[in-house]
Amino acid sequence: MNQIFKIMNKTFLRSVIFSALVFTVSCSNDEGQEKEIPIRATPEAFAQIKSTSLESKVQEFQLAASQTGFITTENGVMFTIHGNCLSRNGNPVTGMVDVQVVELFERGAMLTTDKPTMGKLPNGDKALLISGGEFFLNITQDGEPVDEDCDIVATIPADLTGGVDEDMTLWTGNGRDNDCDGIDDDCDGFVWQEMTDANGDPEEAAVQNGDQGEGFYVAPFGDFGWTNVDRFFSDPRPKTTILVAVPEGFNDENSQVYLSYVGKPNALAHLDTYDAATGIFSEHYGQIPIGLECHVIFTSEEDGSWLYGIKSVTIADGQTVAITDADLNTATESELEALINGLP
Repeated sequence: MNQIFKIMNKTFLRSVIFSALVFTVSCSNDEGQEKEIPIRATPEAFAQIKSTSLESKVQEFQLAASQTGFITTENGVMFTIHGNCLSRNGNPVTGMVDVQVVELFERGAMLTTDKPTMGKLPNGDKALLISGGEFFLNITQDGEPVDEDCDIVATIPADLTGGVDEDMTLWTGNGRDNDCDGIDDDCDGFVWQEMTDANGDPEEAAVQNGDQGEGFYVAPFGDFGWTNVDRFFSDPRPKTTILVAVPEGFNDENSQVYLSYVGKPNALAHLDTYDAATGIFSEHYGQIPIGLECHVIFTSEEDGSWLYGIKSVTIADGQTVAITDADLNTATESELEALINGLP
C-alpha cells in the first residue's frame, strides 16, 4: 500500500511540474510577442468621406470669357472675374468657361472637409486663425486649366462671420504638396500662409459699406485655389501644449483631432502632430490658452459614416485628454456638421 501511495505522489508531482512549465512557457511566449492592434478604419475610407464632403459643397457656374462676369454664391459672396484677362496656353480665352467655387464659414464644414484655420507664424509655428471665410475658386474650359492674369475680387458679407473685423488679412492655403489649384488635389490639413505685398507687408482685406450700412470684406485673389480672410486668434492668458489620446486602432492616417473654441464659431484648430509610439495627438507649438473652454473633437470613418467623439474641457497646463470608445458615435455628414456648428 505504501508503495502505491509513493507512485501516486510521484505521478502527481510530475503533473504539477509539467503544468507549471507549460504555464511559464505560455506566458513567456505571450510577453515576447508584440500586441497587434487592428486598424479600425482604412486611410482610403477616411480620405474618401472627407472628399465626398468637399465635393458636395462645390458650386458651379459658367460665364463668357469676353466680358467681366459677376458670380454670386449661395451665401451672398460676389466674385468679380475679368474675362478678358483669362488665357489658356498663353492665348486669350474665348467662349464660355466653367467656374467652381467652395465657401466655408462655419467650423462644421471646415471639419468635414479637413480645412481647419491654422496659420503659419513668422517663426514657422502654427496658431489658430479667426476666419472671415475660406474660399476655393478655379476656372477651366473643356476640362483644361485656365490662367487668370488679373485679380479676381471677392466681396464678402461680414455678417456671415459676426460683423466687420478691421484686422483681417488675406491668406492662401498650401497643401502637403503645395498644390491646391484643383478640387481633387491632396490639400487635407494644410496650413494657411499670409499673403504679403511687394514690401513684405500683409495684404489687408479692405472693408466696404453697403447701401444699408452693412459691412463687406473686399478681397483680391491673385491665384486660383484656396484663399482665406483671417486674423490670428488673440488671448492674453498663459499658453500650454495639450495631448489627446485616441482609441486603439486609430492614428494620424485614419483619424483627426480638432479643437473648437467656445464662442468662436468660425474657427477650428487642428492637432497636427502624432506620436506613433504613444498613440497621442498633440498641438506641440504651445499656443493653447490655459483656462480656455473648448471641445476636443475626434473624427474618423466607420462603414461609410462619420465616426466622432466630442469632449468638453477647460484647458489646464500640460493637459492630456482621453477619447475612449465610450465617447464614440456615428453620424451623417449633415448631422455631424449641425452638431459641430451647434457647439457653444
